[in-house]
Amino acid sequence: MSQPSQAFMRGTLFLSVSAFINRILGFISGMFVARVLGAEGIGLLMMAHPLVPLVITITELGLPVAISKLVAEADARGDRAKVRQILHVSLFITGFLSVTLTTLSLLGSEWIASLVLSDQRAYYAMLAITPIAPIVAVSAVLKGYYRGKQRMHTIAVSDVLENTVQIACVLALVHVLLPYGVSYAAAGAMAASVVSEISSLLFLLASYKMRGEIKLPGETWAAHLRNGRSTLTELLRIGLPTTGNGVIHSLYGAFQPLLITTSLAAAGISTAMATKQFGMIAGYAFPLLFMPSFITQSLSTALIPAISEAAVNKNSLLMHERMEQALRMGLFIGAPATVILYVWSTPLTTLIYDAPEAGLLLKILAPMFFLHYFDAPLHAILLGLGRANATLWNYVITTVFKIAAIYVLGSQFGIIGIAFALGLSIVLITMLNFNSISVSIGFYWDIRPYVRVTFSMIIMVLCGQWAIWYLEGFDLPMLWNALGSVSFSLLAYFAALSLTKAWSRKSRRIYS
Repeated sequence: MSQPSQAFMRGTLFLSVSAFINRILGFISGMFVARVLGAEGIGLLMMAHPLVPLVITITELGLPVAISKLVAEADARGDRAKVRQILHVSLFITGFLSVTLTTLSLLGSEWIASLVLSDQRAYYAMLAITPIAPIVAVSAVLKGYYRGKQRMHTIAVSDVLENTVQIACVLALVHVLLPYGVSYAAAGAMAASVVSEISSLLFLLASYKMRGEIKLPGETWAAHLRNGRSTLTELLRIGLPTTGNGVIHSLYGAFQPLLITTSLAAAGISTAMATKQFGMIAGYAFPLLFMPSFITQSLSTALIPAISEAAVNKNSLLMHERMEQALRMGLFIGAPATVILYVWSTPLTTLIYDAPEAGLLLKILAPMFFLHYFDAPLHAILLGLGRANATLWNYVITTVFKIAAIYVLGSQFGIIGIAFALGLSIVLITMLNFNSISVSIGFYWDIRPYVRVTFSMIIMVLCGQWAIWYLEGFDLPMLWNALGSVSFSLLAYFAALSLTKAWSRKSRRIYS
């Protein structure tokens, strides 16, 4: 194996391990905050947060992706001056935009709050999180640089450090501010995110100081900015096309809380209850649903260059083989995760969040969310094929559908209707991305693993239900009943996979 391939595999491994640790740390932090603040406090957090990703998306301009590509090219040529110029131009652009937009956000905070916050108690949390934008923007530039230099371990350590500091700060600030009211405690939880991002940025800066590019004789920031027009053009040519998707996502995220609470109000639900129900679906159900997806996300990161290389070489066989491997991985991970989240929905939300009423929402979403474990690889395949425009339009169509479905179903059926609307939007985006790939290069379906995994899922459900019933006879606490029954069902699932030889690469294919 070549050295670049070894570096790529090591980087993927570092990021995967880091993602797993961060999911665990984030889950612990979220569980603590959810238990202390309750569904209403979580609703305030979810309402206050979405404005910031919009500011960050606009300030980044898709530059982190462009930086990693251009830095890698300049580094391969040994052009250290170019590397520093890329970094300096990017830092200036993102720094200027983020500070300007953050200042405007702070000055217009009351007007923004009246526009996007359906519950004005989220105002303090919104103020607390707003200063994070310039910090994240600068960190993103540095992470783009480290990706270009193939120093993934630096990014992995900074992410773990950030989550560790966040847990410590959340524990301290929420505990101190909770006596003053849930709105202040929510603001403290948001402020903890700012402190943790600062710690991550300081680590990235220190790493660059120790192992970054050495300043060349006569080199200055002013000279790089003065002569950096061509570099800026290169950065924007690569970065701007990736910004559209992020802007739409951030705009929707900023108004989703208002959309959901408005549709619930149309169903006759009070503002306080709507905030609580929004907190249950956004703060309780979705963290559990997204928990297993870090593996498919890491896989997707590696899949983009693999598909790109096969496409450039016109190696259709290798391209479809990589696609099949990725979708199999999504299948094997998503199947048991879906069964666990569906069958043990109420015990999970009770044990983790002390919110059994959120179990029904998790049960509704889990079967439809199964397709999410395929969507990340499908999205990566389209990017690898150079079909970024297709992903953008698919997302636009899905967002329009989601907005309409949330309002119509939410106003008619309340939070249950909203859960169905969100689940159906996941089904739609997956189907659209699948169709875009089929139109582009066709799809080779290996149907036997899907049949065998479906059979294994049925066995897992039956064994899990039997184990729950059997252990209830011993009058065990809910925790031990859940652990025992989940473990038994997983053993049954893997035994069924082995007996049916679902891992086998021999297959019968159909085409689409």
